Amino acid sequence: MKKLIGIIMIVLLLSGCQWNQFTGESKQKQKPDDVSEKTQSNEEEGLALESAYFNEVVEVDGRKEIVNASNVLALVNKTYALPSDYAPDDLVRPKVAFSFGEQDIEKSYLRKEAAEALEKMFEAAEKDGIQLYASSGYRSYARQEGVFQVEAARSGEKKAAQAVAVPGYSEHQTGLAMDITSESVQYLLVEEFEQKPEGKWLRDNAHRFGYILRYPKGKEEVTEYQYEPWHFRYVGVKAAKIIYQHNWTLEEYFEHASKI
Repeated sequence: MKKLIGIIMIVLLLSGCQWNQFTGESKQKQKPDDVSEKTQSNEEEGLALESAYFNEVVEVDGRKEIVNASNVLALVNKTYALPSDYAPDDLVRPKVAFSFGEQDIEKSYLRKEAAEALEKMFEAAEKDGIQLYASSGYRSYARQEGVFQVEAARSGEKKAAQAVAVPGYSEHQTGLAMDITSESVQYLLVEEFEQKPEGKWLRDNAHRFGYILRYPKGKEEVTEYQYEPWHFRYVGVKAAKIIYQHNWTLEEYFEHASKI
């Protein structure tokens, strides 16, 4: 019997397999060729990214803060935060219709690249008979703090954290996210938006302009946020198309992406 076990172990070692002592199963080792094949596959699919597109993180007072916060693919969520003093240096007011009219206020701004893409998206929607309204874009750390405190006072901090990002953990601070609404929902940010022509158009077309539906239905366990059919995040056309085609979240995109 011992001799038989010895023979089995030799066969496993020669075949490149590794015995898992906890499960009693063999697991194939990843060979260098396998790694290069994965890299090649990722390059072909557009999932091989320069390291600058991945979060560079440092721990500050127990928070994982993103050092390269200006990265257009910065993954901001309940794990990774932006520094409290971070503010984009290229904020502009996109030439689109706003739900609050012509008021020149903080939330009407976006980073230049995202603003230009938003203008193209709204223009394309209008050509298709769809009238969109921008509702809330850039939000400073201080402003997010105020928004969170209002929601916490109304529903308690635990519930507030599911609906509103804790200061520093909001995508709006990146200047790359815009909440979008329509007259059909009285310019509100509500789930009913998904059933309206405007919500459907955005869901099917936003990726063509570099935007993704950031918190999709059915992905709440991944994003840790409730479904928000109005919240769109700019990531660039290349990444947006891949995310859309695979029905991924930004978190899932980075799970599959590899560094060049």
